[in-house]
Amino acid sequence: MKFSVSALAHALVPFIWLVFVWCALWQDFSLPSVAFGALLAALTLLVFRLPTLYLSDRFNPLYGIKFAFLLVWNIAVASFQVMRLAMTFRPPLHNSVVAVQLRTHSDLLITAISHTMSLIPGSVVVEVDRSLSVLYFHVLNTSTPEEIAAFTRQVEDFEALIIRAAGSKEEYEALLADERALKELGKEHA
Repeated sequence: MKFSVSALAHALVPFIWLVFVWCALWQDFSLPSVAFGALLAALTLLVFRLPTLYLSDRFNPLYGIKFAFLLVWNIAVASFQVMRLAMTFRPPLHNSVVAVQLRTHSDLLITAISHTMSLIPGSVVVEVDRSLSVLYFHVLNTSTPEEIAAFTRQVEDFEALIIRAAGSKEEYEALLADERALKELGKEHA
């Protein structure tokens, strides 16, 4: 078995998390409990090979704050929309399953995007295609092409915010290149 500094660095976070969970479950953070938790965590990571999550080497706190604000705002707005739908007696709702192609191929960012959108009432992830970076959502009261396009834009906007806040340098540069290409395309059609 071959070990590298990079592999050990990426295994450090899951190792610490497993030790913490062990101690929290037993409600004992004494030295013997931490040592035994470390032994179990090391054995778990050796036996059950988890895919490596490559954490970004950059974080932009301004976009992180903007992401948090927009997430809370969208949760509040969607909560009132779902409450209004629940309290009004209308004909049956027309829901949709919407596929959204993501820019990122990072497992960590795909997970962050899917959890972000699932926190917002009215949508839930029903399928994830990791190989193609496609998320499939069940979306409440969305049936027209305009409503589907608006939801897709919302997912893409949150993806862009997450990439700006914590994406890799390559993903961030690809995002900027896409935005420049869209601006150029808009100028040609104007």
